Amino acid sequence: MNETWAALYIFLLAAFTGYEIISRVPVILHTPLMSGSNFVHGIVLVGAMVALGRATTGLEIAIGFFAVALGAMNAVGGYVVTERMLAMFQKKPGSETKSGGGH
Repeated sequence: MNETWAALYIFLLAAFTGYEIISRVPVILHTPLMSGSNFVHGIVLVGAMVALGRATTGLEIAIGFFAVALGAMNAVGGYVVTERMLAMFQKKPGSETKSGGGH
């Protein structure tokens, strides 16, 4: 029972700390932070796969499968969002204006 309370305490502490840190990030740092969080989502996905590999009962397998599916969607979705955000800062082809003489 003590392990359950310790795990719950760690989870709540991590959630509160994460919320406090993310809420204070300046707008200019959101893209690099998103890339870093995608890395963390990948590690969470690996942990979910390890947990699924050790599952023995039907309920554990179902929860593990659900965790792997959600973790994969979260990681892939994060990379898609990051790519879209980075694309907003790239110059579009043909949008450069030429200055100078009449070429």
